[in-house]
Amino acid sequence: MGTRNTLADLNNHLFEQLERLNDEELSGEDFEKEVKRSKALQNIGKTIIDNGRLVLDAEKFSDDRLDASSPKPRMLEG
Repeated sequence: MGTRNTLADLNNHLFEQLERLNDEELSGEDFEKEVKRSKALQNIGKTIIDNGRLVLDAEKFSDDRLDASSPKPRMLEG
């Protein structure tokens, strides 16, 4: 079974990238590569967070229903 990533892992990756960007010895092409990597991580991170927010909102909606016996949305089944 493969590694399962968590929000804590995402947080660690983002801070590691921040440290790489803060490296004063980076310049020129190497710095540009890190900027591109940062943008990619930002986009992926935002997508992960948005997806998590959607799941959380769906769970809240599910909890607030009057008829708690109706099935949960597929995304929340597991």
